[in-house]
Amino acid sequence: MNRLVVLGTGSALPERVLSNADLEKMVDTSDEWITTRTGIKNRRIAGLGEETSKLATAAAGRALDMAQLSPADIDMIIVGTITPDMGMPSCACLVQKELGATNAFAFDINAACSGFVFCLDVADKYIKADPDMKILVVGAETLSNRVNWEDRNTCVLFGDGAGACVVTGTTEQRGMLASKLFSDGSLYRLLYMDGAPSMNKALCCKDNDGSYIKMAGRDVFKYAVRSMDLAIMHVLDTEQVSIQDICLIIPHQANIRILKSLGERLGVASEKIYINLDKYGNTSAASIPIALDEANREGRIKPGDFVLLCAFGGGFTWGASLFRW
Repeated sequence: MNRLVVLGTGSALPERVLSNADLEKMVDTSDEWITTRTGIKNRRIAGLGEETSKLATAAAGRALDMAQLSPADIDMIIVGTITPDMGMPSCACLVQKELGATNAFAFDINAACSGFVFCLDVADKYIKADPDMKILVVGAETLSNRVNWEDRNTCVLFGDGAGACVVTGTTEQRGMLASKLFSDGSLYRLLYMDGAPSMNKALCCKDNDGSYIKMAGRDVFKYAVRSMDLAIMHVLDTEQVSIQDICLIIPHQANIRILKSLGERLGVASEKIYINLDKYGNTSAASIPIALDEANREGRIKPGDFVLLCAFGGGFTWGASLFRW
């Protein structure tokens, strides 16, 4: 059986660090309030020349370097994002242009914070059909573009960044063993972001007061923990792997309370859950690939290890992927 295998990982972050102390000067909040409720100390904020596509390109370049491949070797580029540079072309097309990946076709996927997991699942389907394909899978966001900086309940959460991996096919007993995706559009009002105001008056949304993230935090917390647990158990059951066999869980970096509750629900030790939330905040579709790259470069993942990726995001969307590294 052909399986998706990761050849290289990469990540890129803006230079500017926005600390909790900085936020204290912007909104009615405090370092203690933010830290105890979210686990976040700092986040990165994009500046001049650090658009989503530029961060995605930088992360992709580092993944290519690790994989020892050139842009010409890439057949396909998928970018998970809800903050592309523009409505069209896609962020993936801009990454293709910046890299000079002239042999690739490219497109975006919008699954909010679950975007990277959704992109991996799509890449896996292509690789099962053609295991020689080389695919760039990227999660990239500039959420600072879509935050209401007067809303202390949301502006403290989000940051910017990008992560990427290069994948191909293998017939070895490793790679992505299982993946399961879910959606529930009926709950979208709990976590959503309006689009730009319509140019067609008949289609104008009367309650669109801005294209920024709106969230009912307590409700999202409840659904996020339960849903990620469900997705994880599904992929484990599919492969008949025990949660105790998992060497590392790399979850979407949403909120420390969510991550701790997920660990308790799964019954795993805290050291098995990779967390870099304190440094970067919630970077939506970028959070898992950034964490994956860091864990990979830190030597936290070794050949043969069972690794779990899991995410939950607006839509609602959620899912999990199980790897043998």
